[in-house]
Amino acid sequence: MIKNRTYRIVLRKEEDGNYTAIVPALPGCITWGETVDHAIEMAKEAIVAYVDVLKEEGEPVPDDSETFEYSLQLTA
Repeated sequence: MIKNRTYRIVLRKEEDGNYTAIVPALPGCITWGETVDHAIEMAKEAIVAYVDVLKEEGEPVPDDSETFEYSLQLTA
């Protein structure tokens, strides 16, 4: 049975112009791309591979379906 899962991807622009993509729900699931779109595609591939390993090992597969996010901007 295929289950729809939701994952939040955090993108960070690096000094060299590339983008780091971090998947907080999957510890250690980090990749990068030359553009935002490339980083997102690489993150999708990394998520699929990560989830496949968890399933093969019989581990639970976390996701962000119950995670809520809010960005707060403060001035100091």
